[in-house]
Amino acid sequence: MVWSVLLAVAGAFALALGSALQERDAVRAPGGQVARAGFLLHLLRQPRWLLGTLAAGAGVCLHLLALSGAPLTVIQPIGVTGLLFAIVLSALFNHQRVRPSQIIAGVAVMAGLIGVLLTFPHGSELPVMPTGVALVLTGATLSAGLAVYLTAHWMPSGARAIALALAGGTAMGATSGLARVITANAVADWTTVVGWLTLLAVVLAAFGGLLMQNAYRTGHFAAAYATLLITDPVVSVGIGAILLGEGAPETPADQVGAFAFAALAMAGTIALARTRHRNPEAKGAAAHTSTTRTRDR
Repeated sequence: MVWSVLLAVAGAFALALGSALQERDAVRAPGGQVARAGFLLHLLRQPRWLLGTLAAGAGVCLHLLALSGAPLTVIQPIGVTGLLFAIVLSALFNHQRVRPSQIIAGVAVMAGLIGVLLTFPHGSELPVMPTGVALVLTGATLSAGLAVYLTAHWMPSGARAIALALAGGTAMGATSGLARVITANAVADWTTVVGWLTLLAVVLAAFGGLLMQNAYRTGHFAAAYATLLITDPVVSVGIGAILLGEGAPETPADQVGAFAFAALAMAGTIALARTRHRNPEAKGAAAHTSTTRTRDR
């Protein structure tokens, strides 16, 4: 289990590093405050963004390897520590100081998410999802995400970061739910990988990627990354509980605990969004910094 823990820590760091590298080019890319789909094509031509994508992919692979040698209840909380890595790395890349308030908010998010995950049971039966259900899930996720994407232009930067990351994390969580079904069934028959569920998972992943890069674009990287860390696993676990029959918190104590932990995680995320720590190259960041300095005087 020691090797699994080390792999999980390495995976959390690699994922945080990859996301922090992606933010650098997402902020600098041309376009409006909420860029169109062609924004991703521009990012695909940026070596640093591609390096970040490779690092994030390596982090996911390390996390999966860690899960093969230790229980989910051990590995998942370790993966959440990537938020602190992300906060420190983002500050380092932007030549800014990490504030104690950011660390406290990050710890609150981590504690809340770990608590939520531990209140949900984890089923071991082979998951099954009919194509019709997958289509409805994909359609609902895309519709909700598109609504956020179209209205995000009028939101303040902090709220825009959370809204886009919430929609992007939901798309990623739905992708994780579909991937759980695909990979579990592929063990018995690899040909099941070729099908509608895989196509829908690819579409959701690409859409989630567009939303997340736009969330990073706001300059509120810590808040966006925290929202992703919360939404992705919670949506995935919710899909498992509702659509795959993996169960939900049953006792009143677990249900109240899940709600309380979720509230703690969201409070930490909102605190990160309200912090003055913001990428100085983001649109409007210079004016915000100037206004802040004037008020401090």
